[in-house]
Amino acid sequence: MNDENIKAELERLRAENEALKKTSSKGLTMKVSQKGALSIYGMGRFPVTLYKEQWLKLLDMSNDIRAFIKANEDELKTK
Repeated sequence: MNDENIKAELERLRAENEALKKTSSKGLTMKVSQKGALSIYGMGRFPVTLYKEQWLKLLDMSNDIRAFIKANEDELKTK
């Protein structure tokens, strides 16, 4: 590769990097996995992936989860 090609590739990679930074700052994103589960990206290094019935069961417990967090707040860590 000559200098001109290297510079063009570097600029392309910088632009791609900036675009990725802007995408990740939007917060959480959802996607249907290859196996038909719901994956939520943006909570950590890896997506949180559960099947539909698992998400619904978890959502049904949302008040219980909030109460548990409140009751155990001094023991739980934040990231």
